[in-house]
This record gives sequence, C-alpha cells and structure tokens, in this order.
Amino acid sequence: MSTSTTSTYRKVFWSAGFGWMFDAMDVGLLSFILVMLKEEWHLTPSEGGMLGTMNMVGMALGAFLGGYYADRIGRRPVFLYTLALFGLASVCSAAATGFLSMLALRFLMGLGLGAELPVASTLVNEFAPEAKRGRAVVLLESFWAFGWILAAVIAYYVMPAYGWRTAVLIGAFPLVYAVAIRRNIPESPAFVRSDEDRANLREIFTAYRKPTIALWSVWLAISFSYYGMFLWLPSVLVDKGYTLLKSFEYVLLMTLAQLPGYFSAAYLVERWGRKPTLAAFMAMTAVAAVGFGASESDGFLLSFGALLSFFNLGAWGALYAYTPENYPARVRASGAGFAAAFGRVGSIVAPFLVGAFIDNQVGYLVIFGMFTVVLLIGAFLLMRLGTETRPLR
Repeated sequence: MSTSTTSTYRKVFWSAGFGWMFDAMDVGLLSFILVMLKEEWHLTPSEGGMLGTMNMVGMALGAFLGGYYADRIGRRPVFLYTLALFGLASVCSAAATGFLSMLALRFLMGLGLGAELPVASTLVNEFAPEAKRGRAVVLLESFWAFGWILAAVIAYYVMPAYGWRTAVLIGAFPLVYAVAIRRNIPESPAFVRSDEDRANLREIFTAYRKPTIALWSVWLAISFSYYGMFLWLPSVLVDKGYTLLKSFEYVLLMTLAQLPGYFSAAYLVERWGRKPTLAAFMAMTAVAAVGFGASESDGFLLSFGALLSFFNLGAWGALYAYTPENYPARVRASGAGFAAAFGRVGSIVAPFLVGAFIDNQVGYLVIFGMFTVVLLIGAFLLMRLGTETRPLR
C-alpha cells in the first residue's frame, strides 16, 4: 500500500470514526433522556418505547436507502449527507415541545443514522489494507463505545444540573466538525472499478441466498437484543430501586466494558475468523442477558451488565466486519444496507415490546430471557448457513 493510499485510508477511518462516535453519543443519550421525559411529559412506558421504536423505523428505512444509493451514486455522497441530516435533526430535537414533535425528529435522526452506518463500514472496508481489514472495521465500531461513554458522562454530570435539552445540544454540536472533515474524503476505488459492472439486486437473493439468510438472521437477533436491552437499561435500574443518579452511574460503569469487548473482537476476527468470533460473542451475550435479568444485588447487576456490554458490542464489531465481505463490490453496500434494514425490524419492535411488558408487570428475568433465546437462534443460523468470508475484490 502506497504512502498516499495509507494516508487516505487513515483519513477515511478517523472521519468515519468520529462521526460514528457522535452518532452513538446521541443514541446513547436517548436512553438517559427517556427517564427524564417520562417525568416531564408524563409518558407511559409504552410511549417511551415508541420514541425508541420511531428512531429505529427511521434507521430501517435509512439503511435500505443508504445501501441502495451507495451502490448507485457512490459511497462518498451518502457518507457525507446522511450525517448532516442526522446532525440537523439532533439539534432541532433540543427544542422539541412534546411527544409528537420528538417522535418526528427521532425518525429523521434514525433516517440519517441508519443510512450512514452500513455505508461508512463498507467504505472503511474498501479502503483498509487486506491484512487488517476485519480489525479496521471492528475498531471503527469501537468508536460507538466511546460515544456511549460520553453519553453516560454527559448524563451523569450535565443532565441532573442543566436538563436534557442542554445534553442534546452538547451531543449534537461536534457533528459539525465531522461533516466538515468528510468533505475531503475521496470516492471508494472499489466503487469506481465496479462502475461498469452493475448487477441486479436480485443477485443478493439468488447467488448469495444462504449468506443473506444468515446475515439477516444475525442482524435481527443482535439489533433486537441490543436496542431492547440498552435503551431501557437506566429505566430498568430505576425500577429495581436505584435512584436516577445511581442508575446513570451504574450504566456508565457498565458502558466502560464495551471497549475491551471491541478490542477483543478486533483481535479475534483476524486470528480466529469472522464467523466463529461473531457466533461466540452472540452466545456469551445470551448468557449475560439471563444473568442480568435475574440479578438483584449491586455486584451481580454490575458484573452481568458489564458482560452484556463486553460481548454484545464485541458482536456488533464482528458483524460490521463480516457483513460487507459476503458480497462483491457491485452490490456490497446494498447487501450490507439491506441486512441492516432487516435487522432494524428487531430494533423497531424491541423498545416498544419491552415497554409493553413493563406496563403489564412482566418480570425482568422473562424479558431478558427472551433476548437470550433470540441471540442463540441467531448464532445457530449463522453457524449453519453463514459462509467463511474471503478478501474483498
């Protein structure tokens, strides 16, 4: 790899990483904001779940459209403008006056975020040197953990004193920087080479039918479990008897475990392989979920909460590394975007479903046991139908 190519790769990686971090910060803030909005706007648990669900509806549509247009007009324009959409809607959400306006803004934020993530991972995958391609995408995904950590810090130190609107503005402001540095990002060379090699999108469901089924199953399982568990984590701790401030503190401590989870996955995807790493992290997330649902004491809650963060976010990193490598360049972004879009069905259902369960006084052991079952089914289908990926071309 030449010096100029290496420089471009680093520019793409850090640009995508900072955008990824700020996106995660804003998504993470929603889980803390929900606790305050329920009191300020007198929301029911189901209405709180609906805010998370509407965000995921936008992400599902965004992932589908982002992947499709990235294979039609290029990775770069989708990479740039989707973050701008997300940032603008995020700033506006600080001025939301009620449930309905926040609902609409969360949809627009999800639209931008859902389109950006699979395209950003595809772009980094296509610029990264082959020997460390999987590791590069997992490390890109690790910026999500930094974003959640920042969200937890803001929630703990800013929200109790200055309110949730100030926290949202802090979370949205750095997006201006991320948009600015992306203006100099070049188009993916893989997209340029594939310009005369367009394929019908049906190829995803014919020539690549088995890996597509495996990917869609895994995306569904991981999205369902992640958004069902983590968006409700502060509320779950409050319901278990902890104060608002103490719940924020505990979530911050649990979130710190995401970083070693990503770094472990980044090491294993190159040494052990994408598919076995992903399946193992999913299975261990399933174990941690049932343990967290059954926990009552501080020690068990923190321990199993940290394990949830470690394995679930490590699984996300492996998934983003694994997904684009299942498809050739001509349908790569579409294949990744369609899988992410289908997975968002789980993230649409899960927040609302958990809220409905809480409304009906379903125990947390049952709720988190549900996530365990879904994750184990996804891991099984991955091992049965998933392929060992090959170098991108």
